[in-house]
Amino acid sequence: MRRDSNRHQGPPRSQRKAELVAIIEQQRIDILVAAERWQRTSVSLDAGWQRLKRYRALAYLAGGALLVSGARHPDSLMRMMKRAAAGGLLLSRARQLLRQVR
Repeated sequence: MRRDSNRHQGPPRSQRKAELVAIIEQQRIDILVAAERWQRTSVSLDAGWQRLKRYRALAYLAGGALLVSGARHPDSLMRMMKRAAAGGLLLSRARQLLRQVR
């Protein structure tokens, strides 16, 4: 049996190569568009992160003070943590309510 008879059944090699090159080019364009969209949507996140990084030293200082205070008075630390959690939940509920009202 000869293999030459199977070679000429599909499209020519140059045509198949051109199709694959076109597919790859379209995928590159799709990736560029997706990257641009990703950058546009993450601008606010990046700005917030940079704002937080400015106060990093202050956060370390406050965290250290909380650790020392918590080690000396664990009951008061637990009380503060419960109040902070309740305040966070209250703030979250208030934001949800405001979104529904608008």
